[in-house]
Amino acid sequence: MKFFRPKLLDTFEGYNSTLFSKDVLAGIAVGVVALPLAMAFAIASGLKPEAGIFTAIIAGGLISVLGGSRVQIGGPAGAFIVIVYGIVEHYGFANLLLATAMSGVFLFLMGLFHLGTLIRFIPVAVIIGFTNGIAVLIGLSQVKEFFGLQIVKMPAEFFQSVQTLYAAADTVNPAALIMSITSLTLLITWRIFQKNLGYLSHIPGTVITLAVATIFTSVMSLPVDTIGSRFGGIPSGLPNFEWIPISWGTAKFVIAPAITLALLGAIESLLCARVADGLIHDRHNSNQELMAQGVANLVTPFFGGMPATGTIARTVTNIQSGGRTPVAGIIHSLTLLVIILFGAPLATNIPLASLAAILMFVAWNMGEWKKFIDLKQFRLPYRLTMLSVFFLTIILDLTVAIQVGLLLAFITFIYRISSLSRYEPANTADFPDLLQHQGNIAAFRIHGAIFFGAVKMLESIENELPSHTLLLDLKNVIYIDVSGMDAMLELEVACKAKGIKLIICGLAHQPYEMAIRGGLLERLPKDCIYSDLQHGIASAVNQYRT
Repeated sequence: MKFFRPKLLDTFEGYNSTLFSKDVLAGIAVGVVALPLAMAFAIASGLKPEAGIFTAIIAGGLISVLGGSRVQIGGPAGAFIVIVYGIVEHYGFANLLLATAMSGVFLFLMGLFHLGTLIRFIPVAVIIGFTNGIAVLIGLSQVKEFFGLQIVKMPAEFFQSVQTLYAAADTVNPAALIMSITSLTLLITWRIFQKNLGYLSHIPGTVITLAVATIFTSVMSLPVDTIGSRFGGIPSGLPNFEWIPISWGTAKFVIAPAITLALLGAIESLLCARVADGLIHDRHNSNQELMAQGVANLVTPFFGGMPATGTIARTVTNIQSGGRTPVAGIIHSLTLLVIILFGAPLATNIPLASLAAILMFVAWNMGEWKKFIDLKQFRLPYRLTMLSVFFLTIILDLTVAIQVGLLLAFITFIYRISSLSRYEPANTADFPDLLQHQGNIAAFRIHGAIFFGAVKMLESIENELPSHTLLLDLKNVIYIDVSGMDAMLELEVACKAKGIKLIICGLAHQPYEMAIRGGLLERLPKDCIYSDLQHGIASAVNQYRT
């Protein structure tokens, strides 16, 4: 199966005990980092904490075993929080599982049909806009737990969330607020001085913060919500396999959310893989990575999991800890499994306020806020695209934001390319082979691309038709699409109707092939076609006809 070859198979060659020991240590470190993040992402998404842990174990393991990157670590991601919360709010948990499984199918098909490289065509302005928008929404979703507000359930919509938070502003829990501020301060302090802590520098700040907050909550019996008081703790074992109820009547309502999950998962995982490539000087297989993400998202819902994708924070932690093969990702999953099998009771007293502080810290670090400061140095279309996606992500919906962002980027691209396409009068002395043509000759040299966004250029030439001969020099044309060829054919018809001789010269490469397929060369006499190619167009036309 050449189309399906995980990177894990390539790592066996030359694999030794030294690499294995590094992968084991890196996998353990990543597993410890993943535990608080997996629980926090699940809780923020409106799910139980074990949903995030099960996803990190099952999906994380599958992505490492089947993926197209040597070091990518998969699992629940902060980018999914807003979408998952909205799906649970509008469709229910059962339909979230169905949407996740469907997104897995879409992801696998994207990889199977080699669509992984297309993700790279999404403009940076769109990616930055929705990433920063998601970061804001994650921070907003944690205000309730950060301040310990008495809110039964947070709405999914932005304005309703703000209104609900404002209405509950007088229900602040001082103990929860102190816990949140202390946890956030410890996270920031640990990040600043981590490099100077010697051996302790290898311990992630999230783990230290969570451990300190849990100890304080247990010893001092602080009046704050914990995982135990809210969810009854986490189970000490993996869930059983359960079939997801599937029907077309239900599936058609979650197709749009499933596509959103698939697109976001593809974007996140491939961006993460590209970051990892730069750190380890390797190249991932984007299509294999998408197929692995698809399998993971298809399987995980049958065990009560949530959507998964590649995660930048855990992948970078893996690389910095010495991980260089997918074995580290497998060890990361096994580490989480051991933790919940033997340490599940310890999670009972984890305060939700501390998890909220961790998520706010993650949200701040995932956003590229410096890009907003540097907006003045970019052109108006770039700024408009980025800000539109940013505000639409926050106010409306991520799907709408990406659609509008891609539309704006598409319009900007068409405008810029069409502005590069132009024509200018040419001197007939530049064409010595045409000196035998006497009479009123008009020569034009076309530059750029003749496509649907630049067909007006040919219409302008049509308005300047001479009385005898029209010569078009196309040697500087790099591309002609179907619409452009239709415009060329219309120009040929207009010339024939007015008794004007149309001469084409300089056709090369793609424009030459399009002229053959479009039938332009068949319509013109042989003495009206001049090429810069080494072989004659006339013979090529005859070969094409046969």
